[in-house]
Amino acid sequence: MTEFFAMGGKAVYVWTAYALGAGIIAWNITVPLRRRRRILHRLRRLQARERQR
Repeated sequence: MTEFFAMGGKAVYVWTAYALGAGIIAWNITVPLRRRRRILHRLRRLQARERQR
Protein backbone atom coordinates (compact mmCIF):
# COMPACT_ATOMS: atom_id res chain seq x y z
CA MET A 1 0.00 0.00 0.00
CA THR A 2 2.82 2.41 0.77
CA GLU A 3 4.27 1.71 -2.68
CA PHE A 4 1.02 2.90 -4.21
CA PHE A 5 1.13 6.18 -2.30
CA ALA A 6 4.87 6.61 -3.02
CA MET A 7 4.14 6.28 -6.77
CA GLY A 8 7.60 5.04 -7.57
CA GLY A 9 9.30 8.10 -6.10
CA LYS A 10 7.12 10.54 -7.98
CA ALA A 11 4.38 10.91 -5.35
CA VAL A 12 4.94 14.63 -4.82
CA TYR A 13 4.28 15.38 -8.49
CA VAL A 14 1.41 12.91 -8.86
CA TRP A 15 -0.49 13.94 -5.72
CA THR A 16 0.10 17.62 -6.45
CA ALA A 17 -1.39 17.13 -9.90
CA TYR A 18 -4.41 15.33 -8.40
CA ALA A 19 -4.88 18.10 -5.83
CA LEU A 20 -4.64 20.84 -8.46
CA GLY A 21 -7.05 18.98 -10.71
CA ALA A 22 -9.56 18.56 -7.88
CA GLY A 23 -9.19 22.24 -6.98
CA ILE A 24 -9.82 23.33 -10.55
CA ILE A 25 -12.89 21.11 -10.81
CA ALA A 26 -14.22 22.51 -7.51
CA TRP A 27 -13.57 26.04 -8.78
CA ASN A 28 -15.40 25.30 -12.05
CA ILE A 29 -18.42 24.12 -10.06
CA THR A 30 -18.58 26.79 -7.36
CA VAL A 31 -17.90 29.95 -9.40
CA PRO A 32 -20.86 29.56 -11.79
CA LEU A 33 -23.17 28.61 -8.91
CA ARG A 34 -22.16 31.70 -6.94
CA ARG A 35 -22.52 33.88 -10.03
CA ARG A 36 -25.98 32.45 -10.72
CA ARG A 37 -27.08 33.11 -7.15
CA ARG A 38 -25.80 36.69 -7.33
CA ILE A 39 -27.58 37.32 -10.67
CA LEU A 40 -30.86 35.88 -9.39
CA HIS A 41 -30.62 38.06 -6.29
CA ARG A 42 -30.11 41.16 -8.44
CA LEU A 43 -33.05 40.21 -10.66
CA ARG A 44 -35.34 39.73 -7.66
CA ARG A 45 -34.27 43.08 -6.30
CA LEU A 46 -34.95 44.77 -9.65
CA GLN A 47 -38.35 43.11 -9.96
CA ALA A 48 -39.30 44.26 -6.47
CA ARG A 49 -38.21 47.78 -7.36
CA GLU A 50 -40.30 47.68 -10.57
CA ARG A 51 -43.39 46.49 -8.68
CA GLN A 52 -43.13 49.45 -6.32
CA ARG A 53 -43.40 51.93 -9.20
